[in-house]
Amino acid sequence: MILQELNIKNYAHIGDAVYEVFIRERTILLTSNLKKLHQYTVHFVNASFQTELLEKITPSLTEQELELSRRARNIPTSSSRRIDRALHSSATSLEVVLGYNYMHNKERYNELCTLMESFLDLQNLKN
Repeated sequence: MILQELNIKNYAHIGDAVYEVFIRERTILLTSNLKKLHQYTVHFVNASFQTELLEKITPSLTEQELELSRRARNIPTSSSRRIDRALHSSATSLEVVLGYNYMHNKERYNELCTLMESFLDLQNLKN
C-alpha cells in the first residue's frame, strides 16, 4: 500500500500513539501493580522525557528526519499555559519523526525504537 503524504499534525497524532505503545510494551514487563505501572509509564510519556530522548537520538537522525523535526517545532500549539511551549514543541518533534516513520518506513521506525530503548533506564526506575 502506498501512503499519501500527511499533514505534519497527523504524523504527530499517530506518533504520540505509537510512542506510548512503545513505552507501555516495555513497562508492562516491570510490574503487575497497576499504580506502579502507571507511574512507570508516565515517567517516560511526558514532554520533558521526550525532549531529552529527542536530544539523545538527534545525532542519528537522517536529513529528512531532521527536517521533519524542524517543521514540527513550528507547529502552532493549543497546549495549556501550564506547559512550556518550547518543551511541548520539542516533544511533538519526536512524535512527528516516529509517526512519519511508522507510516512510511517501519524498518526505520524499528531502528529508532531500538535506539530509544537504549536510553531507557528501566532497571533503575524500579528502585
